[in-house]
Amino acid sequence: MNVLITGATGFIGQRLYAALAKSGLYVRVLGRTKPEGELNYVCWDMDHTLDAKALDGIDVVFHLAGKAHALNTDHHDDVEYFSINTAGTRKLLDAAKSAGVRRFVYFSSIKAVVYNERCNDESCDDLPDTMYGRSKFMAEKLVLNGGYVPEPVVIRPTMVYGCTEKGNLPKMIQAIRARRFPPLPDTQNHRSMVHVEDVVSAALLLSKHPKASGKCYIVSDSQTYSTRHMYEWICEALGLSVPSRNVPLFVLELLALTGDLIGRISGRRFFFDSDALEKLVGSEVYSSARIENELGFCPQRNLHDSLPEIVDYLGKRS
Repeated sequence: MNVLITGATGFIGQRLYAALAKSGLYVRVLGRTKPEGELNYVCWDMDHTLDAKALDGIDVVFHLAGKAHALNTDHHDDVEYFSINTAGTRKLLDAAKSAGVRRFVYFSSIKAVVYNERCNDESCDDLPDTMYGRSKFMAEKLVLNGGYVPEPVVIRPTMVYGCTEKGNLPKMIQAIRARRFPPLPDTQNHRSMVHVEDVVSAALLLSKHPKASGKCYIVSDSQTYSTRHMYEWICEALGLSVPSRNVPLFVLELLALTGDLIGRISGRRFFFDSDALEKLVGSEVYSSARIENELGFCPQRNLHDSLPEIVDYLGKRS
């Protein structure tokens, strides 16, 4: 099997690229940045049309490249979401069709649909209210329904954790380490997450399982986590005692409302507002039963056991 990967220098892409290269497969990298030591590299900016020759001989494409979700967005970001995530994916699909690619595995996002606690699996198709989410949703439709390749597949990872300096979890760990993160109240919230190694395992499974063709799969580690438990586990991994008192929820709500007001006055989002509070105390639980039942996927990692490794990784880079 000859494979091509885009986004090979990203958090997930690096791990997937390493797994593919280790497996002995022929791997070609497509993108703006060449991974260290990579010989089979083709330079491509997603703003430009792609020559189908770049995909000659390729059986499977893993498409991870795109514009990531940013908290502070403006009109320029909104335009880029669609030009990169949607139009860029279409250009890659056009080339894949011309080159006769068999399977196309598209890395989407759980944000491609709006969260609904009454419908938390792949059957939910409510259009999200963010431009980022809509750009990913539209790209999904191109992949699954556009008729470009015989075997299209979409993967929607939940919040991905692992050894990286980017994302909300590393920020939370570093803030707790520096004693700048408040002891949160237990709001009994629940969130789905998944380790990057399990995402890679799921992607490899989706690249070859015959039943995956034409389908979308949510991937999580099959557990749910409350922010309070995460706070306590991080303290444990850092060797810190958990404070005996918590910041009351109403205090956080007042601070969030103040942040909303500051944002409206300044025209720029304040670092702590209602959206930030929702990420701390709100719930987003997704079901990965489909990939587990249909394809036999079984996650191997969980957040609690992974935190010491992540904390150690971040400590060496601080």
